[in-house]
Amino acid sequence: MPQTAEPPVIVLVRPQLGENIGKVARAMLNFGLVDLRMVAPRDGWPNPSAGPAAAGADIVLDQAQIFDTTAAAVADCSHIYATTVRLREDTKRVVTPEEAALEVISQPGRSAYLFGREASGLDIKDVNMANAILTVPINPEFGSLNLAQAVILCAYEWSKTQSLSQPTVTDQLPPAPQEQLDGLIDHLEGMLKPKGYFLPTNRADATKRTLRNILTKPGWNHLEIRTLRGVLSTLARKIRAD
Repeated sequence: MPQTAEPPVIVLVRPQLGENIGKVARAMLNFGLVDLRMVAPRDGWPNPSAGPAAAGADIVLDQAQIFDTTAAAVADCSHIYATTVRLREDTKRVVTPEEAALEVISQPGRSAYLFGREASGLDIKDVNMANAILTVPINPEFGSLNLAQAVILCAYEWSKTQSLSQPTVTDQLPPAPQEQLDGLIDHLEGMLKPKGYFLPTNRADATKRTLRNILTKPGWNHLEIRTLRGVLSTLARKIRAD
């Protein structure tokens, strides 16, 4: 991947609702995009409804640029993708979000994704300005995506070309050491033996092996093992009279 490749610009052409603009900002920042441009937002800018909907993606809203025309919004862009369904009379090439993302990182110059207003999408003049049509396979019986959904599809595919971290993976605790797992198994076996669980004695070893296999599979971390041993200790206590 070229080191000089720039992230795509997200251009909202005549967006209508502040809430949708905020949700777009949230979707962008989730996947590492911050360059938001708007063409003649219906309710002006700034819009007080955008902030709460952005859920903390304030950097995107604070840096958003406003333009009077689509041409002005993409004046510094070399590659323009119009997000829309394919028009029968249009001869422009058609790409998916994945294909567009791969092009963005491989071609010099800035790229822009155009998104139309919520009610009617992009005007034909806006589509004519684009180098390609960006569309997704969608249910022909129900092809209604909201603005933020459309943006997130494109932003996600671009993010797959980058090295974004996955905190939900790195934050997981490692499996507990074998010593702690053995302690849990011994604890459980010690409670089961007086109850006759390992009878008949000729099947005791096989039963213990099966029990160990069951307890080994999950890969418990040390907190989970401590919790399970606490449960076992509680179950082993005599019931106290109130």
